[in-house]
Amino acid sequence: MTAEQLASAAAPATTPGRPPATPLDPDHDPYPWLEEVEGAEALDWVRERNAHAHATVGAAAGFAATEAAVREVLDSDARIPEVSRIGEHLYNFWRDAEHERGLWRRTTLAEYRTDAPAWETVLDLDALAAAEGQSWVWHGATLLRPTPEQLAAGEPWRRALVDLSPGGSDADVTREFDLVAKRFVPAAEGGFERDTARADGRTGAKGGLAWADEDTVYVFTDFGAGTTTPSGYPRTVRLWRRGTPLADAVVVYEGADDDMYISARRSRTPGFERDLVSRSIAFYRSETFLVEGVGTPGQRLVKIEVPESAEVGFHREWLLVELRDDWTPDGSTARDGDQERTYAAGSLLAAPADDFLAGRRDLTVLFAPTASTSLVGAAWTRHHLVLNILDDVKNRLHVLTPPVDATAGTAWQRADLPVGDDLVTVGARAVDPLDSDDVWLTTTGYLTPSTLALATVGGPDGEADREDASVAPEVLKTAPAFFDATGMVVDQHFATSDDGTRVPYFVVGREELVRPADPTTPGTAPTLLYGYGGFEIPLLPGYSGTVGRAWLADGGVHVVANIRGGGEYGPAWHQAALRSRRHRAYEDFAAVARDLVARGITSPPHLGAQGGSNGGLLAGNMLTQYPELFGAVVIQVPLLDMKRYSHLLAGASWTAEYGDPDSDDWEFVRTFSPYHLLDAGRDYPPVLLTTSTKDDRVHPGHARKMAALLLATGKDVTSYENVEGGHGGAANNAQAAHMAALAWTFLRERLA
Repeated sequence: MTAEQLASAAAPATTPGRPPATPLDPDHDPYPWLEEVEGAEALDWVRERNAHAHATVGAAAGFAATEAAVREVLDSDARIPEVSRIGEHLYNFWRDAEHERGLWRRTTLAEYRTDAPAWETVLDLDALAAAEGQSWVWHGATLLRPTPEQLAAGEPWRRALVDLSPGGSDADVTREFDLVAKRFVPAAEGGFERDTARADGRTGAKGGLAWADEDTVYVFTDFGAGTTTPSGYPRTVRLWRRGTPLADAVVVYEGADDDMYISARRSRTPGFERDLVSRSIAFYRSETFLVEGVGTPGQRLVKIEVPESAEVGFHREWLLVELRDDWTPDGSTARDGDQERTYAAGSLLAAPADDFLAGRRDLTVLFAPTASTSLVGAAWTRHHLVLNILDDVKNRLHVLTPPVDATAGTAWQRADLPVGDDLVTVGARAVDPLDSDDVWLTTTGYLTPSTLALATVGGPDGEADREDASVAPEVLKTAPAFFDATGMVVDQHFATSDDGTRVPYFVVGREELVRPADPTTPGTAPTLLYGYGGFEIPLLPGYSGTVGRAWLADGGVHVVANIRGGGEYGPAWHQAALRSRRHRAYEDFAAVARDLVARGITSPPHLGAQGGSNGGLLAGNMLTQYPELFGAVVIQVPLLDMKRYSHLLAGASWTAEYGDPDSDDWEFVRTFSPYHLLDAGRDYPPVLLTTSTKDDRVHPGHARKMAALLLATGKDVTSYENVEGGHGGAANNAQAAHMAALAWTFLRERLA
């Protein structure tokens, strides 16, 4: 089917509601009925739009082949099974063609080293879903570590808390699981179960359970009226003892009515046991409390005195503080004088925990940002701290070793952990921070298939006085190349945004397309520009067999923009696009689009924009504010109606990011609300909108209403709503492949 035929097939269907004003009047929404997630009229409309998507994009040449190619990647047995070490076993959750819902399984390290490990099934989700008539989606598991005495006596790891979601929603249930017997422990036998039946008839609630000891858990969930926040998250945390009714769980902490999320956990490191309550006030504001005498009449909460914007963490005798804002602690002094010391936003600080709790503020700076560097991760091993640093969006790993005596005031030792190629991402994850200095090292790049290695940091005996900060990594698994990258290259460029800021981006594709011989000739390469730009989340290089097969191998160019709002340059990069400064993220993305054209890589008719969730808001603003730059736009699980977003599902938790539309903030929020910026008299590129009925984080009403508005104004719009999948959009590999094929086929047809 040609692009012209697709455009004809996309002619507006009959959509109830009056034609909108130009632009839309925020006080007169024509489509509120589309916010009724399970409403009969709304679902009839969804089915009509899905049928249209299947009759057009789904019937286009190449759709079936693309879907099959993507599905083959997702189901491939050659993928690297990501594992976590639990006692003697390595655990993995795995989905493939035979196990659509997935298997929770385990093996040993010796087996994992082989080409074909023998896996033992612990829990079969497909069998469970069939037996219970519920479309369970795996949400993870937390295991209770046996005490040193139990381990010494040979007792196995037995107790787990398994989280399961109906259909992929954020709301889920938790059940206790016996790892030895490989069965759930029923409530009749004293097993812990969090299985809330909600007022709307759905199963589950947002929240969870966390182990305190083998007979006690922390529970934070929906206990009824007044126990959840405006975002639908738990407002209380309670201590629940085995064998007692959930209703009798003792309240440990109760947040304010307008808080975001309350939770608790227990650190069970022998000799450093701590009970911690976390109070999320807003998305970038929180408090952490140490709980003394938890659950007793003498219970006492001790607040960790750091800025609300900071994040704190404990490891044995150490306290770490990561700053989002500059901080001058009371009582802190520079080492060379009496003047109070200010620590820069983006810094990572360390202090002996007991000293800090006693009021002393002698902090060690473990990392301080520069104009080009930021901290993106920190992982403790038993004796060391591995820092993951970005330098112009390129990885650097450093191993820090604290002094043996935390109170001695001696310096931390530092060494580098070699990364290799600048244009790959290397992640370090501790194997077991309680008793091991081993780390899992994952390496991946746009054209570099992923590898998983095992390394010991600090040398063979934890020593740190070496330039090479690790024993040579042992490569355990290497993923296959899912597409032929011969002749392809990766380049990093910088575009200049409207205010002069340099914005990095990566370009991937065939060399003759990415590096055209004559940049002055308008480029015709089908090019997809992807971005996110929010919540301090960086976009880093990574291998995708799906992108390779569905786009790069077919002559497409893939571009990833590291725009403001993300975390590529730390908190300042994120804060530069917060709230009233949101427009900076969109200006950055538009600047990258123009730079691609200036380099001769592509031209507007052949350039597409794509984003999901917050990135869907980005893509929606590209559609409505910069339509002349793009030939097609894909908007996935998006926010789009920024007048209503804070009233829909978890939206109230994001006002720190976007602003409060029910206040004077609407004056700037309206400037990036695509639903209200759409102009019936303006031309727009073709658009594909996708969402999920089960998405209980970003309301499907955003995508539904935007599609309806585009239809009513005669625009070229295709929309598709998956019935499962939650915010991820798909509950299994088949659904994921179908959704991906819709997007890739749409882009190929419109941009080629």
